[in-house]
Amino acid sequence: MPRESQAETLARRYYLEPFLDFLALERGLRPRTRGAYRSDIGRFIAYLEETGVADPGEVGHQTLDEYTAHLLRRGLAATTIRRAQSALRAYFGFLMAEGIVRADPTGRMARPTAARRLPEFLSQDEAAQLVEAVDADSPAYWRDRAVLELLYATGMRVSELTGMSVGDLDAGHGTTLVFGKGGKERLVPVGAPALMVLGRYLDSVRPRLDRGVGRGALFLNRRGTRLSRMSVWTIVSRAAQRAGIERRVSPHTLRHSCATHLLEGGADLAAVQELLGHADISTTQIYTHLDREHLRETHRRFHPRGRL
Repeated sequence: MPRESQAETLARRYYLEPFLDFLALERGLRPRTRGAYRSDIGRFIAYLEETGVADPGEVGHQTLDEYTAHLLRRGLAATTIRRAQSALRAYFGFLMAEGIVRADPTGRMARPTAARRLPEFLSQDEAAQLVEAVDADSPAYWRDRAVLELLYATGMRVSELTGMSVGDLDAGHGTTLVFGKGGKERLVPVGAPALMVLGRYLDSVRPRLDRGVGRGALFLNRRGTRLSRMSVWTIVSRAAQRAGIERRVSPHTLRHSCATHLLEGGADLAAVQELLGHADISTTQIYTHLDREHLRETHRRFHPRGRL
């Protein structure tokens, strides 16, 4: 009978394979996610071996705090550590359910805060130059211009834009229905410039592209099928080049720009949250990076003691 390897011994001692079976059969996690959990728990088991912890039942709150500190010292990103902690919660939840450990030590784990990067956005002049920078000689001019105008006017995600159908647009009321994350729908105002360009696209370009296979998609490619997200990225990046904007610009840059310009103009944070389809207003608050001069000017104009 072949001798068991050290890795196999550790996996058996820490119930790794039964845990992975639990993830697959009871939690229904995909292979890629299970692979990430295996990697995270494998790293944790290696740490326990290095520190002399011989059994998962010996793991307490202090062990987990020290492990988190160990991961931070190794330079792992906060998001990676939080994912590892999620794996540990699932792991010890499984051990508890199986009666392998008496208590779950993960309840008081301190979660490292992920640093939030300020979003890249265009100035109002740059945004205007971008949406007007489509090649006028292109047969798809009105389609590409409509894509840019709609992204900037509504702040919608690129997946929301490519998922739109002709029937979602209500030109009479100046709104469009947007289907966001989790299938949630919201009604978003479009604005006159975008509506005008969309009208030109629907009248003169879309009928030429339509081959009866687009299933009602608003934006079509030259094959008559739904425009892809990659195509929208290409439309945005080419317009940025033509506008002379040297830094990287993506569809999400227009989303950030829309939110930023609304707040700079005095829009209410809750209204911007609803427009963008954020589930939590804390996500919207990242856009409140208005420059100090704008804040000083707002204070001067509207606060009763803001004027000298």
